[in-house]
Amino acid sequence: MLSRVAESIYWMSRQMERAENLARFLEVTLNLTLDQPENLIDPWGPLVEVTGDTPAFVEKYGVPTQQSVVNFLAFDPDYHSSMLTCLRAARENAKSVRETLSSEAFEQINEFYHFVSDASASQITDPTAAFFDNVRQYSLLWSGILDSTMSHDMAWHFANVGRLLERADKTSRILDVKYFNLLPNVSDVGTALDDLQWSALLLAISGFEAYRREHHLVNIEKVVSFFLFHRTFPRSVRSCVAGAHWSLSEIEQMSNSDEPGQAIAQIEAIRHRLSEADVKEVITRGVHQFVDLVQIELNQIGESLNYDYFNAPRPV
Repeated sequence: MLSRVAESIYWMSRQMERAENLARFLEVTLNLTLDQPENLIDPWGPLVEVTGDTPAFVEKYGVPTQQSVVNFLAFDPDYHSSMLTCLRAARENAKSVRETLSSEAFEQINEFYHFVSDASASQITDPTAAFFDNVRQYSLLWSGILDSTMSHDMAWHFANVGRLLERADKTSRILDVKYFNLLPNVSDVGTALDDLQWSALLLAISGFEAYRREHHLVNIEKVVSFFLFHRTFPRSVRSCVAGAHWSLSEIEQMSNSDEPGQAIAQIEAIRHRLSEADVKEVITRGVHQFVDLVQIELNQIGESLNYDYFNAPRPV
């Protein structure tokens, strides 16, 4: 497979996943503002912090409000990771490798992009949670079409790596922002407000029902473990890393390379650490510190993919 094709497929899948996760965060936050007491917590500033692009937001919009944050994350044509720009880039990448995709997968990307683009062009100033639920459904449909109509060959594995690395990153970020700065003070821990926010974050990763089947009550230790270390839930960080590791292993085997790349060694290391981690120790030492390290390692894997497979020159 040409490195250009592999890179386009990887980023197409990663951009589609990023758009879906932004829709999840916005949908859940809009619902959260309806349930929480007025003027108690501002959920919009932390939502920008999830992206890691707070300086870019502040420069253009200033103080975060519902309207400015929704516009920034959903429709801003100048922000490189808004839903609109992600879908536009995914569509362009899909065009460049159209012969690799099924016609159904390409048509779904195209329809998905136009759905969000039309909403942006109509200048929706106050989209509802239902709009973002529709966005999420478009993405889930595309993911199902891709898996059902595309041979699970090297191209599919590159798509799977992109999807799962992006998902792991966003799952860790939404946990980090809640644990690090969403609650206004320590006295709120264990209250109904605290339970409401943890439940909202479980909904953001479609994990509320799966969590409740295993645990009757919302417990910080169990929720953190569910987000980071659950072995089988498909949006936990551990599960995403394991899936990406499997696909990278398949790519290595299919490519018949003389030496394994750096990315496979790095993902093996983080997979081992996630499988051996103790949630009590993580909470004691600091969830934010643990998650921050996970995000750094995920970024390093992404960089190594450029050198291992996408023909980027290695830095000296």
